[in-house]
Amino acid sequence: MKFLIVCLFALVAVSCALPQKYTDKYDNVNLSEIIGNRRLLIPYVKCTLDQGKCSPDGKELKSHIREALENYCAKCTETQKTNTRVVLGHLINNEPEYWTQLTQKYDPQRKYVVKYEDELKTVAAQG
Repeated sequence: MKFLIVCLFALVAVSCALPQKYTDKYDNVNLSEIIGNRRLLIPYVKCTLDQGKCSPDGKELKSHIREALENYCAKCTETQKTNTRVVLGHLINNEPEYWTQLTQKYDPQRKYVVKYEDELKTVAAQG
């Protein structure tokens, strides 16, 4: 019986230590369509900047953006990690004004965004 209790506590400890993933409910959003059309992209950006209304997927994004930046998307699904790189690369390379505003809001001390900028400017230059 003691062994069972110890195993149960060990299982609980391990499950608590593992990061929970963000919902994958919006992983099927057509990201190419959004970043390829400023009319679709800008409302998402304005949502995250508290400058406009948020769609349900925009609200979800906004609720996790700071944590995802700080933890290099540790709780992201693989699709979200890929999509994050695509969106951040697009903003860094094509929407610098909005990238600056997002950086000021979510990482004003620039502790985390520098690694994204360095990596994704290099990726864009190679691609």
